Amino acid sequence: MHPGPRRLCENTGLDPHHPNCPVAARRPPAAAHSGGPRSACPAAADGADANVPEVKQTPIPFLTAALLALALGAAPGAAAAAPRLSGAGAIFPFPLYATWLRQLARDPTIRNAYNSTGVRVDYAAESSDAGVRALIAGDVDFAASDRSIDDDEAEETERGIIALPMTAGSVALAYNLRGVGALRLPRAVYPQIFAGTITRWDDPQIAAANPDAPLPEQDIVVVVRADAARATDVLTAHLSAIDAAFRRDIGRSRAPEWPQNARFLHEPKNDGVAAAIAGTPGAIGYLDHGYARLAGWTQIALLENKAGRYVAPDLETGMAALADVPFPDAPLPSGAPDLRAQDRDPAADNAYPITAMTWMLFYATGYTGARLTAVRDLIDYCISDAAQGQAPALGYVRLPDVVLERVREAAGVIQ
Repeated sequence: MHPGPRRLCENTGLDPHHPNCPVAARRPPAAAHSGGPRSACPAAADGADANVPEVKQTPIPFLTAALLALALGAAPGAAAAAPRLSGAGAIFPFPLYATWLRQLARDPTIRNAYNSTGVRVDYAAESSDAGVRALIAGDVDFAASDRSIDDDEAEETERGIIALPMTAGSVALAYNLRGVGALRLPRAVYPQIFAGTITRWDDPQIAAANPDAPLPEQDIVVVVRADAARATDVLTAHLSAIDAAFRRDIGRSRAPEWPQNARFLHEPKNDGVAAAIAGTPGAIGYLDHGYARLAGWTQIALLENKAGRYVAPDLETGMAALADVPFPDAPLPSGAPDLRAQDRDPAADNAYPITAMTWMLFYATGYTGARLTAVRDLIDYCISDAAQGQAPALGYVRLPDVVLERVREAAGVIQ
């Protein structure tokens, strides 16, 4: 790691040496087979724009709970009295938020259209829980959370909380099977693989779904996250929704009690899981789809969804999974629509089933003057076509229009 200040990547606003920078020069794990990851992304330029601010970063392993600070300087020539907003929270959306916030501060077209106050936005990516705590304590102007916020937490502040979905991501099941280019996994099968009850690749149910695939006569090695992770939470929430035995024996958790046997390997972070899968013939595990996509991983399982179709994670199938999220009918105490919901088993024909949203959290009241205008500008840009359209290139799922309309309605209550 690199203690001390580094210049931000001129494309994203991230430290180009940080492994969460989607255009950083980094080395993904070497692949043991054709399906493994290639170089995740092009190398960042050696030089940096002299006007791009530096960010001080605590020396940390990849995506731990130590502070990742994004400090985006006000635009050149901005008034000294321009407001400054601070946010904190989730790590998962950090590369996308970093891109948006840098553009809001530095891109002339975006500034002219969406930054009427010349606002400076600082965002510290630490964890969803840390962001929620900071918002409750009044230490920040907004928070980011993969789990949104629960009622008890929201009631701890008199200003009220409004939760706005901002982007989403899918979880991919990556595997290492020589000669198997399009593995199909029925919805009755893949929960049992992660429950440890289907243990062989030549299991009759897997063979029936893949009649032409050269499935090996060998044990399935399951690679799971050793650290508490959003990807694990999203995966286990879905598996619990579609399989009663998985829900009973393992359940939804960021750090579940996986079966204790030699066929389950525990590795930290996306990097560790990817390396273990690539180096273990017969392995299967789960990765944030954005990571898998940027790493060039080709062996991604097609999952049978609720409609009975086999689908792979991509922009279209991810958006389809969000089209009918069952948002609550009752509004929040502020009167804003309650947008704290996920669809853990989407019914659309082409929906990829393991897809989940992430939120920005704002106070319902208490912003005044230029700060209120700055908050509204920030939200307006994040949900604009210009911002949402960048999500797929960075490995995220843009929100469908039906969700964005609800976000606009909810944001209109903020004052």
